[in-house]
Amino acid sequence: MTTSSSTPIRPRTRLVDGVPVRYAESEERGDSALLLSPWPESLYAFEPTWSRLAERTHLVAIDLPGFGRSGRRDAWLTPRAMGDFVVRVADEFGLDRPHVVGPDIGTSASLFAAATHPGRLRSLVVGSGGAAVPIQLGGVLRDWVLAPDVEAFRTEGRDVVEAVLPHIEGYAIPDHVREDYLSSYEGDRFFASLPYVRSYPEQLPVLRDLLPEIRTPVQIIAGRHDTAVPLVNAEYLHERLPNSKLDIVEAGHFTWESAPDDYAAIVTAWWTATR
Repeated sequence: MTTSSSTPIRPRTRLVDGVPVRYAESEERGDSALLLSPWPESLYAFEPTWSRLAERTHLVAIDLPGFGRSGRRDAWLTPRAMGDFVVRVADEFGLDRPHVVGPDIGTSASLFAAATHPGRLRSLVVGSGGAAVPIQLGGVLRDWVLAPDVEAFRTEGRDVVEAVLPHIEGYAIPDHVREDYLSSYEGDRFFASLPYVRSYPEQLPVLRDLLPEIRTPVQIIAGRHDTAVPLVNAEYLHERLPNSKLDIVEAGHFTWESAPDDYAAIVTAWWTATR
């Protein structure tokens, strides 16, 4: 059973274009990396890998706007707009050609950032991220993206997250992390985050056409047993990205928590190779 890192994440808040963005930062050393929170979690999702990733790299982890504990601007709740925000926040923190780690919802945002801002990012680490066209998703995630009646999901956000957490297999979620995940989406905050994934049917075909033009090196990490975002999504990206590498770990969707040692080893090796 995986437990959390011995180095705790200490979140702070910073205004970016007038929107409060929660972030955590490690000591400055070596290259820089921008870590984008997965959904429906928060930047605490990186706690199991934080010490290992921070050994030789300056980390800045953020809750993306509308997710975790960051504020929201509705205009940013599409992958393409969020890609522009990724570059904006890198500018805000003075990160010169950072690596970007964008699992889950960060995958499409990171790829849009690399496509529309060529040369700005040193490399990407992404997941399956629900990138395939036609859309290939499973379970309740498919409903969140494609169900015709979004009002069916207007419910207490803590209850939604509570139902998701058992799917983080092999990780004994610390109490402070569990409470942060739950409180990050309480009330209507989960419902208010849905427009991001609801934009996939319109946004992913645009991304599909941009993938062959992305020259930024991309490491893809996928869980072999991911039923929410099946492996076909990772294979789809690997086939279309001209400078990509695919690693498959023996885990489900939440590879960064369910298989943190494997995840950190792949990421740090990738950073060394692209340095």
